[in-house]
Amino acid sequence: MSSLLSTDIITLRALEPTDIDLLYRWENDTTLWTVTDTMAPYSRQVIWQYLKNYSGDVYASHQLRLMVTLTATGETVGIIDLNDVDAFNSRAEVGLLIARPWQGKGYAHAALAIVMNYAQNHLGLRQLYVKIPLDNEACLHVFTDCGFTMSGTLRSWIKRGSRYHDVALLQHIGCNPRP
Repeated sequence: MSSLLSTDIITLRALEPTDIDLLYRWENDTTLWTVTDTMAPYSRQVIWQYLKNYSGDVYASHQLRLMVTLTATGETVGIIDLNDVDAFNSRAEVGLLIARPWQGKGYAHAALAIVMNYAQNHLGLRQLYVKIPLDNEACLHVFTDCGFTMSGTLRSWIKRGSRYHDVALLQHIGCNPRP
């Protein structure tokens, strides 16, 4: 079973009101804040308003959020985003989270491959990019495996505690993943 947003392993689906508990948990996980630029916790009310007002119109909101689910069971294991969607320059930034219990099972690779194909063949985007802390070797591995290449290093880009850390800037031009 393969379609535009689905393979035998992973299906990407739209946000639903029932996702509020997962989004609340993930958005308020302080260990993730250094890669999401989150500065303070989100209330359920704020997340509910986001869900209520989210249109899914990529070009109006400059964003697409999709839940990463297991095709066989429908269980949600993560979320993948296209942010800063720029129709004029035909590019977007990728954000990807696979929750801890499901990491290391190939779900990140599968979700990224689907969204890369979708971005190129449905949205008409030419380029995707991502910023990854240099010490996040697992994430760097996922993106380089899918054909992203290092374009540079953003020095002292993110702050953790009182120290600043470097971030890798990776790009993929011609969004389709490597076979």
